[in-house]
Amino acid sequence: MQKIKTTNPNFKLQHASPDDADLVVEYMKKLGAYQKMADKITATGPLIKRLLDEKLGEALFGYYKGEVVGFVYFFQKSSAFTGQAGLYIDGFFLDTEVRHQGLGKVIMEYLCSLALQRNCRMMEWGVLDWNTPTIEFYRSLGAYSVDEMTIFRFTPDDLKSNALAFQRQP
Repeated sequence: MQKIKTTNPNFKLQHASPDDADLVVEYMKKLGAYQKMADKITATGPLIKRLLDEKLGEALFGYYKGEVVGFVYFFQKSSAFTGQAGLYIDGFFLDTEVRHQGLGKVIMEYLCSLALQRNCRMMEWGVLDWNTPTIEFYRSLGAYSVDEMTIFRFTPDDLKSNALAFQRQP
């Protein structure tokens, strides 16, 4: 895939291919370590490759002076509340040595441009409550938090037990 030029001559973006799955996992592990949740990252190369192959998710890499220094993993979503499509950012990480150089802003601007190209009306993501520098960064771009919502999740075991309960219904 071709690299996308940005306003910074030393920084380029490139969409990932399924062959980049291991690099996505590497960056998710970096993100997990930063978020103090390394044990929660269970993705593997084959799992991410399947997501990328089946277009269930996308990844974008940032290259600074020819070296990969960051990534974002995202997917298309929609909302029955608004009747609109959007992008959901599931993972976003820049290596420590390139933070505070405007590269994260470039990535967010590109994602906003991509969202508009796809007729999206929103972009969403989550941030851990303790991550003040990141919250301040997103707010500086104009983002706001949806504080009246708590995210719930089922584990694979929860999915199975609830599915089994449904299947046992008469």
